[in-house]
This record gives sequence, C-alpha cells and structure tokens, in this order.
Amino acid sequence: MVAAPVPHQPDRLWRAAEPARHYDVVIVGSGGHGLATAYYLAREHGIRDVAVLERGWLAGGNMARNTTIIRSNYLWDASAGIYEHALKLWEALPDELGCELLLSQRGVLNLAHTEQEVRDSRRRVFANRAHGIDAEWVTPQEVTEICPIVDTGCRYPVLGATWQPRGGIAKHDLVAWAFARRADELGVDLVEGCEVTGFLTDGDRVRGVRTTRGDIGAEKVALAAAGRTSTLTDTLGLRLPLQSHPLQALVSELLEPVHPCVVMSNQVHVYCSQAHRGELVIGAGIDSRNGYSQRGSVHVIERQLAAALELFPIFARAHVIRTWAGTVDITPDASPIIGPTPWEGLFLNCGWGTGGFKATPGVGQVFADTIARGRPHPLAEPYGLERFVSGALIDEHGAAAVAH
Repeated sequence: MVAAPVPHQPDRLWRAAEPARHYDVVIVGSGGHGLATAYYLAREHGIRDVAVLERGWLAGGNMARNTTIIRSNYLWDASAGIYEHALKLWEALPDELGCELLLSQRGVLNLAHTEQEVRDSRRRVFANRAHGIDAEWVTPQEVTEICPIVDTGCRYPVLGATWQPRGGIAKHDLVAWAFARRADELGVDLVEGCEVTGFLTDGDRVRGVRTTRGDIGAEKVALAAAGRTSTLTDTLGLRLPLQSHPLQALVSELLEPVHPCVVMSNQVHVYCSQAHRGELVIGAGIDSRNGYSQRGSVHVIERQLAAALELFPIFARAHVIRTWAGTVDITPDASPIIGPTPWEGLFLNCGWGTGGFKATPGVGQVFADTIARGRPHPLAEPYGLERFVSGALIDEHGAAAVAH
C-alpha cells in the first residue's frame, strides 16, 4: 500500500559513506524490508558484516510511499502466519527499537457490500479465529457504532464487515529510520547513491554485485528492492513470475479528528484512515498497465475519490493536497516470494503487492533467518519459487480484502 515521500535527511552521517569491497551479506534495497533484514541479521544472528545498498536515499522508495496500514486478517494459512507474526512484532517494536513509531492499534474494518462478500468475509473470520487471530463479524449497526462517519446505506449498501481491533497504522518514515539507526549501531553499512546494475558470478554461484560505485563482493546477496527485483534477476537469466504496476494514494489537508479507525472496501476499492496530524490517507487500486514509474493514471484517482465520497459523504468538502504512487510487484497468486534461488548465494524477498508495509518486521526477521541459515524459515517455506511449478499457490486475490 502506498504515503507521501519523506524528505532526505542529509545531516545523518552513516557509519560507512563508502562501501567496502567485500561483505558477508549484501542487501539490495533500503526500504523497510531491507533495513529490518539487516537489523535482525545483526541482532539475532551476529552477522554484522552487512551492507545495505540503495540507489537513491535511505527508505526513499515504496517505504516512503505507503498508506501505513498494519493488519493480519488474511485467509490462507501461510498468509495468516506471516502477517500475524509481523503484527505481534509490531506491538513490541517501539520498545525494542527504543523509538516512537506512532503505532496506533485503532482497528480495521473490511466492509462487505454483497451477499458473496458476506460469505467470503465470514469465512475469513472463521479462518482467522482458527489461527488465534482477533477477528469479528459485525453488523451494519455495529459498523456505524465503530465508525459513525461511514454511510452504510450508500449506493453500495454495507451488509456487514470484518473487524480486527489489533489492526491500525504506524508512521512509515519513523519505522524506517528506527531500523536504520539500530542497524547502523550494530555495525551495518548503509550506503546511499549506490545502484546495483548486475551480479558477480562464479559458475552457478553469485559472488557479489556490480554497482555504480564499483564491484562489491559478498558471500550472500539478498534482493529486497520493490520494482527492481525482476530487472536484476533478468541479468542472470532468472525470470521471475512478477509484474510491476504503479499503485496510487493521496492525502487531504489537515482536519480535526473525525475518522476513528481504518476502513477498507473491496467492492468500491478504497481504503481510508486518518493520520496522526489529521490528514486523510486514502489508497486505491493499481494501474492496470505495467510500469516502473512512481506516478499513476488520473482516472484511478478519480475512481478512488468517487468511492471515498460514496462511503464518507462528510469528506465532500475536503481538499486533496497531494497524490503519489509506488511501484509494486505482483505474483500470479498475489503473494510474495521469499527464499533462496537456483543461484547459490542469492535470496529473494519480492512480490508483496499491497502487503509489503504491514509485513515489515515479520518478513525482516524471517528473511534474515533464511539468509543466515541458508534455508527457508518455516514461515517462508510456502513462499518459495517452486510453488509456481508444483501449483501450491497461496491465492490471496480478494481474500486479502483488497483485490489487486
């Protein structure tokens, strides 16, 4: 899911402005996933000879362009497992990192507008409860009690909703810089302005990366760069089942507190929360066209605003301040790829679609364990590349409550 870019912090001096020539692990991409992976590698596995390489500035990609929502109310076992693992980490993260992340567990409503959505949503509630995840089915009246500003009798009548009280929002830039600071303190090199253009190889093993600042050797290379992974693996002849699309969102002017929770609607495809300062944060669907640009089509924003006004008539006089887009990678089953590749020493974390931000601490810990041990973490096992051959897909289309 995609919030406004955070400004670069040029006064922050990282431990290594110039990369070394060889590392135990090189992580490509300094978003939330890359920074969290580096932090957990250093803290939990004692692997501190790590470089995080970023072609722009730290956390300036999709981590700076998301709608800050966290939740774990997914249908399938594999999805529920990794997102609930992440949510539990989120709950302890401010104390662990010693930083204010503006974590607000205000709850997430996923609206149902058709009888089929009601059946699907109730099924998801039952599945969540079987996994010990907090989930409830609420009636239209209860929706109004939780979020009075929703018009349950609009053109798309609300027939009920799922409710996850532990869901909510966290401030994306604070999360990124907290992971960066702690990784830096543990000895990780954070290198900005260093674009990876290819790989160093020896037979079927990856030995490092080629960058705009010279070659850098590594025992292991981990890719965590949204919108760039498939273009990099193409240089190895490794084709991945990924498509890249722009994903848009917008924010309003600052308003008085009027929106008490997060509301998501698959039928009209819009999701909305109110940030701590007061702006409305509204997300939309992906552009249907493939692309790597961090901008999207106007008609997607128009549909998004129309949908928001159907559900929230109170917003009719609010003004849009800015829109933005990130580039999301989507797999055929709308679930990520986590794990090793046919190239020895090369690991993937990609294909998250709209789910990347909410998984940040969970996948960081899981990916770090996978890299350190050279085999998939139990929560990552279902997400290997081999599932696209065996057919063991994790089809979260729609079941994630926001269709791709």
